[in-house]
Amino acid sequence: MQTINEAATTFLAKKRIAVTGVSRKPQGHGSNLVYQRLRARGYEVFAVNPNATEVEGDPSYQDLKSIPEGVEAVVIGTRPEIADTTMRECAELGIKHVWMHRGPGPGSVSESATVYGREHGIEVIDGGCPLMFGRTADFGHKCMRAILGLTGAVPRKV
Repeated sequence: MQTINEAATTFLAKKRIAVTGVSRKPQGHGSNLVYQRLRARGYEVFAVNPNATEVEGDPSYQDLKSIPEGVEAVVIGTRPEIADTTMRECAELGIKHVWMHRGPGPGSVSESATVYGREHGIEVIDGGCPLMFGRTADFGHKCMRAILGLTGAVPRKV
């Protein structure tokens, strides 16, 4: 196992990242905030929403396999029961870095998806938010990281 800081650094070193659960209505959706921040920080980011063809003025993809030239990493921002399907798709596509988003609530973390991913050689970060680390972090997310780290919503090791 590695520390969350090590895993976050490895994840955020990837340049092509898909974000699932990005909504057509961005207000109040954590996936949209992650998508916006990654895009603003220079990542090549792809929205995944099976019910949209466009999100945030960019193309949206039905699933991961629809993204031209694939991605290196995925942020899962959907309900936990959908995370299992996404993790299987990541394994099928050879995607080795997955972050299941979790803030103050239950988030997208699925224990069965975590187990499946790790059994299939995927580095799974099961909690927290990419915006709590590295060059994507802001003051508010850094504070949330400290608080949520105490509750276990941000894992110490992955």
